[in-house]
Amino acid sequence: MKTTRLQSLARRLAAPLLLGCGLLATGARAAAAAPPFEDTMAQRTLACTACHGPQGRAAPDGYYPRLAGKPAGYLYNQLLNFREGRRHYGLMTGLIDPLSDVYLLEMAQYFASLDVPYPAPLPPQAPAAVLRRGQQLVMQGDSDRRLPACIQCHGQAMTGVVPAVPGLLGLPRDYLNAQLGAWKAGQRRAHAPDCMRDIVSRLSLEDINAVASWVAAQPLPADTHPASAPPAAAPGNDPLRCGSAPLPVADMPEKKAQK
Repeated sequence: MKTTRLQSLARRLAAPLLLGCGLLATGARAAAAAPPFEDTMAQRTLACTACHGPQGRAAPDGYYPRLAGKPAGYLYNQLLNFREGRRHYGLMTGLIDPLSDVYLLEMAQYFASLDVPYPAPLPPQAPAAVLRRGQQLVMQGDSDRRLPACIQCHGQAMTGVVPAVPGLLGLPRDYLNAQLGAWKAGQRRAHAPDCMRDIVSRLSLEDINAVASWVAAQPLPADTHPASAPPAAAPGNDPLRCGSAPLPVADMPEKKAQK
């Protein structure tokens, strides 16, 4: 009996030690399996891709848009817009507020350089009449209301125009509706003259839904890269003047110290 009690006591005393040894061994194996740290932009932007999807391909929920392949000037301007209050999302502002202009430009150039496939568009859910209206506004505009065609700025294939106009393809309908709605409500702004604000102010909510529904359902062209120049303006239409800041030069002075 005495031997049995001693054996039981020894087992109880040994259990924590064995557990500790097991945890140490597990930690050592995890450390050995972890990839080595690499001081690359891909690793430094993991905070971005946690929401925007691996390589900035977009999140599956449709709320966080694609970053990969967007023109660098556009991405850079949007980072500045979040930091300077022209766009409103606290998480984005908190992430980029400590970063210098030069570093934000490097991030924008990194995501712009990524050439990864787009997801296939989802089948359209809107009625045919709504889709026809959306196609007309995107491809032809509405001269009676001084509405230019979306392709006049965003490119004939709607893949964007370098250096600062984004593509529209590959974006979900809900995201497009939300962003156009934010322009209309004044929750999203750009540098003056703010051409998007002026255009969206002349769109009805039905127009916005039609545009978003048609664009979101369009197949992707063989070449999804941004165009080098916008298409020529239709006869009688002057080129739009938009105040989006130009792509800064690489040696621009830092406005904020990187922390």
